[in-house]
Amino acid sequence: MHIEDIPYTVNGESMLGHLAFDDHRAGLKPAVLVSHEGPGLDGHAKAIAEKLAGMGYTAFALDYHGNGEPPPMDQAMERIGAFRDDPDRACALALAGLDVLLAQPSTDPHRVAAIGYCYGGLLSLELARTGANVKAVVGFHPGFGPPRTEASRRIRARILMCCGTEDPFATRDQRAAFEVEMCEASVADWSLELYGGVGHSFTNPAADLAGIPGVEYNAMAERRSWKSMLALLDEALGPV
Repeated sequence: MHIEDIPYTVNGESMLGHLAFDDHRAGLKPAVLVSHEGPGLDGHAKAIAEKLAGMGYTAFALDYHGNGEPPPMDQAMERIGAFRDDPDRACALALAGLDVLLAQPSTDPHRVAAIGYCYGGLLSLELARTGANVKAVVGFHPGFGPPRTEASRRIRARILMCCGTEDPFATRDQRAAFEVEMCEASVADWSLELYGGVGHSFTNPAADLAGIPGVEYNAMAERRSWKSMLALLDEALGPV
């Protein structure tokens, strides 16, 4: 397995992403861009990239806070607020990560998807809103920003958002607004998968350590959302 941390820059900021692929498998591989949770690029996102690599994908976990390390929580939340207020800045972060992934010799540029966790789910959606040539986008417990219907008209990817009904960062009203946006933007293929009684960060076992109401790991939701993602990747990218 080839595992490498790759430095790159976005608007003058130094980023450090995490690349993984199986170098014993010959030929071009379908590729997945991974966007980490709000606190920063940590073991969770890196493990996801390595797990995908073990299945035959080229995977790159991008960095949207800088230097490949989680910043203090208050700084992370402040940055995320700034990204929400400036979608062009968020899109630049996503596109820069995509450029790194596409530059890998093992990447098949015609079979690329983007997945993200927490704010990373919204960042992956922002990538799709640029009209980038990604075939699928999956958000796990994403936080939904204000609707951007005109930008969403540029989406070419198949969209899947996996949410818990008790997620305080993806409320019923926000989910309903997302549904209206997808319909009004005439997005051709989108799905919203809901898990009853499930909160935020349900894919991350470390979520229980946060002690935040509504933030809790859920093995069932993690398992089902992963299966749904794999089914979509197989459909959109073809077999590995």
